[in-house]
Amino acid sequence: MVDLSVKLGEIKLKNPVLTASGTFGYGEEYSDFINLDNLGGVIVKGTTATAREGNPYPRMAETPMGMLNAVGLQNKGVDAFIEDTWPRIKQYNTHFFVNVSGSTVEEYVETAQKVADVNEIPGIELNISCPNVKEGGMAFGTSCPSAVAVTEAVRKVYPGHLMVKLSPNVTDVTEIAKGVEGAGADSVSLINTLLGMAIDAETRKPVLSTVTGGLSGPCVKPVALRMVWQVASSVNIPVVGLGGISSARDAIEFLLAGATAIQVGTANFREPDVTQNIVAGIADYLKRHNLSDLSGITGGLIIE
Repeated sequence: MVDLSVKLGEIKLKNPVLTASGTFGYGEEYSDFINLDNLGGVIVKGTTATAREGNPYPRMAETPMGMLNAVGLQNKGVDAFIEDTWPRIKQYNTHFFVNVSGSTVEEYVETAQKVADVNEIPGIELNISCPNVKEGGMAFGTSCPSAVAVTEAVRKVYPGHLMVKLSPNVTDVTEIAKGVEGAGADSVSLINTLLGMAIDAETRKPVLSTVTGGLSGPCVKPVALRMVWQVASSVNIPVVGLGGISSARDAIEFLLAGATAIQVGTANFREPDVTQNIVAGIADYLKRHNLSDLSGITGGLIIE
């Protein structure tokens, strides 16, 4: 037997595999394909202070080795989540984290305060870096002072685990990682999607209604892996790695780079049971390398 458990601050996860916000709904949508109880955790879709319709269609597009999305945080708002969705999903034996998004500091604070009142929810993922929203998230995540300001404001009202999701669309991701650590973040997750676009050559028009959107999938993995390694070497809080993870081997690479846990995103659309396969693959890796737990892997990159 091998021990796959990891700790995010005071939270013990049964394994390091979580699902990325916006790619897994609220978890219940995938319950016909996998046993949610086998996951380390679920990051629910982006949740805002009030309901949002999202961006106009078309707002998703396939690209070579990935996809673009400009959904725009469509959701029913935090009140609907707490009143309608949470009572249905809290039955599952896994940790649920609420991805908190907003356009202003005040909106982030309002949403975080309401989530804080639900004692069973262990933490939030503060989304300060979403490039598919025309205002708000992108600006917060690409400016260190803004990232620090929103993190500090939420930290004052939110006592649970505060994970801050970082943008790759910056010059120095370690500067912002260290900034939010100093502002009270308990962990950081990265990377969010890269800013990209697609053009229809026949019509000569953008494929997405918003022109640009968030690029995800295997094509972003090398960038994500590099940034996770840089951040893990720069902060003293846990790092949750994501970006193009679609196999146990991918996940292990992120762990070696210094991630304590990982999130699986775009791969869920193509392979609904991919997370279960990744958990099994990590266990098999430990057995093959005669390791009893993940302590021998996390941050175990050998550079000569």
